[in-house]
Amino acid sequence: MQELLYLVHRIPYPPNKGDKIRSYHILKHLSQNHKIHLGTFIDDEKDWEYVEELKKICSETCFVKLDPQVSRIRSLSGIATNQPLTLPYYQDKGLQKWVNNLLNTRHIKNILVFSSAMAQYVKEPSSTHCVIDFVDVDSDKWKQYSKKKPWPLSWLYQRESNLLLEYERKIARIFDASTFVSEAESKFFKNLAPEAEKKITYFNNGVNAEYFSPEKVNTNPYKSNADILVFTGAMDYWANVDAVEWFTHNIFTLIRNQLPSVEFYIVGSKPTAKVTALSSIPGITVTGSVEDIRPYIVHATLAVVPLRIARGIQNKVLEAMAMAKTVVASPQAAEGIKAIHGQELFVENNEQKFVDRIVTQIKSEGNMKVGNAARERILEDYNWKKILNQVDKLLL
Repeated sequence: MQELLYLVHRIPYPPNKGDKIRSYHILKHLSQNHKIHLGTFIDDEKDWEYVEELKKICSETCFVKLDPQVSRIRSLSGIATNQPLTLPYYQDKGLQKWVNNLLNTRHIKNILVFSSAMAQYVKEPSSTHCVIDFVDVDSDKWKQYSKKKPWPLSWLYQRESNLLLEYERKIARIFDASTFVSEAESKFFKNLAPEAEKKITYFNNGVNAEYFSPEKVNTNPYKSNADILVFTGAMDYWANVDAVEWFTHNIFTLIRNQLPSVEFYIVGSKPTAKVTALSSIPGITVTGSVEDIRPYIVHATLAVVPLRIARGIQNKVLEAMAMAKTVVASPQAAEGIKAIHGQELFVENNEQKFVDRIVTQIKSEGNMKVGNAARERILEDYNWKKILNQVDKLLL
């Protein structure tokens, strides 16, 4: 079996949110035909219990503790060195030593880097075959953040966007291939880095459609018979916080004026103080972490994904579609997903349209038809096994 070095910015297990879903499925797939050497950070104390699970499918591993508070302070050194703050945030001498030792002593034929921050550990990519999965254009997320924050954060985030884009373009030029999470995302980056256009491609995120099946869930977590709108996601992530705040104050209140019994559930771990405060508003429940999000999706009337800041593909949309749930999403949340508006999901681009669509869907009997079509789309285009065969073609 060929040896492969896999560098990931966050432990790729358990596959329970965002980037960890994609990084885990890549690891699981490649471990079938490669000896994997995994180097990764752990930024949540609870994740240390999963180390042994990953060791079972890897040849060698290096797990590094990352303290977010310490890393934030360390990242400020990037201002003095004219670097994007993302790089010192993920710098670690021990991990660099481990990588150097592997490349000097083992016959590593391929290096796969997950996220731009981990590319700094590959000092001489020309010596072996290097592929980077950028996933999203992170530099553009910082650009979006800069437009939503007051000075001096707006300045700092714009600076991060500019410098990180320079770094992303540099990596795309040096590495043998660069991948993204959707065709739309890869096209977007090609426009930003035309010099590397021929080496830029994509493979979609997938969904475990058997796990996210409406037939696998029976227990109803909702205490009332009211119509339920549900939003799922890590609730310490600023884009999610922004989404539920905006939805609550600009959309949900208008819906309640027409349909007073409608309820909004915010389901996800680590809700910030701002999110928790929303639970004081009539009709809103903030659950915090739940053991299983599937019952909350399948027993809801609609899944709402009103993200105003996003890049790439949103797993929360794919998961709801897989569970045959009708989704009402913003254009940012639906970007990159090959689904037909009005048939497999609904995409609404302003507040009043969001309100009208949700009210209409609650009153109508069309939810099941759209939800069933959504699941069929997932089965056809977002199957992990089919998708990950594309990754094999990128490696030597």
